[in-house]
Amino acid sequence: MNTFKSADILLPADADMEKWAVVACDQYTSEPEYWNETESIVGDEPSAFRFILPEIYLEEADVSERIEKIQSSMKDALDKNLFTEYKNSMIYLERIQDDGEIREGLVGCIDLEDYDYRKGSVSPVRATEATVIERIPPRIAVRRGASLELPHIMILIDDEKKNVIEPLSACKESMEKVYDFKLMQNGGSVVGRLVPEAEQKRICAALAELGDIEVFNKKYSLNETSPLVFAMGDGNHSLATAKEFYEELKKANPGKDMSSHPARYALVELVNLHSPALKFEAIHRIVTDVDTDDIMSKMTDALGLCECTEKCAQKFEYVIRGVRKTVGITKESSKLTVGSLQQFLDTYVKENGCKIDYIHGTEVIDKLSMNEKSIGFILPDMAKSELFPTVICDGALPRKTFSMGHAWDKRYYIECRKITEAD
Repeated sequence: MNTFKSADILLPADADMEKWAVVACDQYTSEPEYWNETESIVGDEPSAFRFILPEIYLEEADVSERIEKIQSSMKDALDKNLFTEYKNSMIYLERIQDDGEIREGLVGCIDLEDYDYRKGSVSPVRATEATVIERIPPRIAVRRGASLELPHIMILIDDEKKNVIEPLSACKESMEKVYDFKLMQNGGSVVGRLVPEAEQKRICAALAELGDIEVFNKKYSLNETSPLVFAMGDGNHSLATAKEFYEELKKANPGKDMSSHPARYALVELVNLHSPALKFEAIHRIVTDVDTDDIMSKMTDALGLCECTEKCAQKFEYVIRGVRKTVGITKESSKLTVGSLQQFLDTYVKENGCKIDYIHGTEVIDKLSMNEKSIGFILPDMAKSELFPTVICDGALPRKTFSMGHAWDKRYYIECRKITEAD
């Protein structure tokens, strides 16, 4: 299996890494103060902050100017030789989270030819949640004129025997360290090391075993013809954007050999589903500019909400002005609570013109629900063991079903890679 491979990785040659590394762009979407503080911390120093478009700004009037500035900043960084390039590399990283847990990861490239985010996909790399097509165009607008990509993509492997990433820990002291620093705003810290060529070969062999169809079918008691080896964890829409941009390039260059084009690949971090540091948490909802009495009345009818939840398999909390109430669903429309709720919310928001946002952390929901015409929904956590079997059998989960930890534990932008052909 060549789906995951080494990459030509760029790292800043001389930068304050604490100011360089910035959290994933799809975090803190309702907290402008976080991004204001990030900008203040960065100041005029080199930073990945200049190469990303935080989602909180996607609907701002100046989004086109922001995109142009991002693309210009990338070109300027390359012209000024800001980076050191590590050819044919993988990076083994240990992320020490804010809670002290260590999450191991492996940075390399995913072949986009082996990825299909559409529901019902049988590709080796699959989306775990529904992809919202409307979220892709602004990201493609950034990528079309971008010379670099920075990943906040985390892809999960179901490696119960811990044969792929974990063996690197035993030999890490002999590996060249390429970064070691604290991450801003409660992000903990991170150490990155170059993976030797012999270990890269071992990793590829171990991944090939995960993709062996007989091993795969025995593991999940299935009779499939195509294995799921790489399941999206974070950055679903970013990988979908990379895929769509690559397909766009192929259409624009009929007959051209794209086998070695850098845009065929996307830089990602692999994480083992069985990492003790990896915890699945629910992603909650906040609806604003809404008549709270009306939405609860219509939701009660549509989902058969009741306050006697003992016999309800699906239940959640709603929050108005900081006050929580638990209700059960008697008219289920999905196998998961989040699915039943989301189907209703999608229709209601579309018909009533209110806004919905997706929030990590119940304390933020409590705070935001204090605002007038706002209502929050707190959902139960999903078990990690449900992920691969559900995606294999049912396809992508409802969007924003789960989050891998708190916002500050998300991947920070550190590594870069060129995505344009050399002149």
